[in-house]
Formats: sequence, C-alpha cells, structure tokens
Amino acid sequence: MHGMETRILPSVIVTRSGKKLDWVVDPVTLLSLSPEPTQFMRNKMLGCGGLLILTLSAIAQTTDPVPEANPARPTVSTPATLTPLGFLQFETGGLGALTSGEFGTRIGINQVTKLTVLPRLEFFVQTEPYVHSSDRNGKDKEIHAGEVFVGAQAILVPGDGARPTIAMSYVRRLYESPAPELDLGTFRQSGAILLSDDLAGFHFDANLIVTEETESGDRRAQLAQTLSISHPLKKFTLSGEIWHFTQPYLNSNALGNLWALSYSLRRNLVIDGGFDRGLTSTSTHWEEFIGFTYLLPRRLGQNKK
Repeated sequence: MHGMETRILPSVIVTRSGKKLDWVVDPVTLLSLSPEPTQFMRNKMLGCGGLLILTLSAIAQTTDPVPEANPARPTVSTPATLTPLGFLQFETGGLGALTSGEFGTRIGINQVTKLTVLPRLEFFVQTEPYVHSSDRNGKDKEIHAGEVFVGAQAILVPGDGARPTIAMSYVRRLYESPAPELDLGTFRQSGAILLSDDLAGFHFDANLIVTEETESGDRRAQLAQTLSISHPLKKFTLSGEIWHFTQPYLNSNALGNLWALSYSLRRNLVIDGGFDRGLTSTSTHWEEFIGFTYLLPRRLGQNKK
C-alpha cells in the first residue's frame, strides 16, 4: 500500500503481548462517543469526509495547467510508474477498520508524500499522525501517533506499448508505534517488485513483496502478492483488488478483497473511497476508507510568474 491507507507495503499482524501501551483519554470521544463501536467508527469517518470536502474546496481553486497526478491510493498495490518529475504529490486519507486481532475498532489518518527527483527515481515518506482504537466492547480507548516510514522507488524497465513498466522499491521504518495494527501488521524493512501495464482498456498493478518481521529478537520473512485491476469510466475509475500476506507469527494468512471508486476533479486532484473485506479468520473483517491525491501545481524551484 503506497497503496491503501495508506498502506505501503504492509505486513503481517504481530501480537504485542508483554508490551506496554500508553493510555490516553480522547476528549472528542468523551463528548460524542456512541455506545455502539460500529456507529462510532462511522461518525469518525463522516467527520473525516467533512474535513476532506472543505480541504478540496480550497484546493480546486487552482486554474493553471499542471501535470496529471499518479495516485497509488487507495489500493494495497503500488503502481510501478512514478509521479511527475519535480512535483510534490500528497496522498491523504482516513481509514476505519472493524474487528481484528488487536482491536475492535480503529480509525487512522494516513499521509504519503512523494517526490520524483530523477526520471527513474522517486522518494517518499509515509506517516500516520493519528490512530484511535478501542477493544470489541468499545473500551480500552487509546490514541497514538502511528508509524513512520521512508522509502525509494526506481524504474528498472520503462513501459513502452505492450511492454509493462517494471520497478523495485525499498521501505524502512523510522518509528515503531504502540498503536494496534491491522491484519497486515507492521514491518522493519520491506522490498518489492512492481509491475504496471494497460491492456484492453484495463490498467493492471501487480506487486511481489518481501518484508522483515521482528518480535522479541526473532526475525522472520513474510511474502505477499497483490493484484489490482482498474477501468476508467469517464472521470471515474473503478478498481478491484485481491491481496494475500503470510502471517509468520500466527502460522496463518491474511487475504482480502478491495473495491474502490475514484473521481478526477482536476488533472492534479483525485478523490477516492471504498471498502475492503477480509476473507480469513485472521484478517481484519471490514475496512472503509476515503481520501484524495493532490499534485502541487508548480514544480519545486520554479519561480511564480
């Protein structure tokens, strides 16, 4: 996931037994908490949606011609292609999840910032500045800052006609958060081979991922495969995805099916929303997400005319 939720190259769920979690009282929750966890998550997501609309209203005022944004969200798969050279791209969204091994409900705000510095080289930073979670009874509420990752992506073979674009990426964790994780969990470092192509009116993104998991000094490898297929419908794009991640510490597998709809407000501004359904007992049961991708309309270092 520069994909979903922001999920950039996510990994397996890792139990945190024996690890102390900080307790923080959420003043927003004290004022507006619903006794039903599902309703609480929906209220939070509606709040994120309202903030998103206000933000996009201001962004959409730009009228100068700019390059086209290249969204990686909201799918788990990451495109092999890069963002426009020299332009900052922001991928921002909220993700609400229900019923997983480490939580009952989880709300997270995620942000990925990308910059292509050479025609075949891109750098990015992934953060999750806000994570609110509770157990299956709506108790044990916690707020934490999420994890921080940095990474790079390089094109190995540029696409040309029927030839797909092939790239590789590397991601390293800078900060490990005590916040509970989704079924895909977290990782210390990760590498991936990315492939993107267009065929018969459909766009394909496929990833082969290897991550390093650590728990109590024990290091294990995790393998993952993702396939996303999308089709444009005028300014809309419909995406469907199947993904699989091994869970070495659970001796199990996480498997899910994601569906998303995006809409291009401008060449450099795309909004999206959708859901993901876990298909195994150790997968997060449901995830809902909403967000946008925004490409700054001016190249870095370019003087304003």
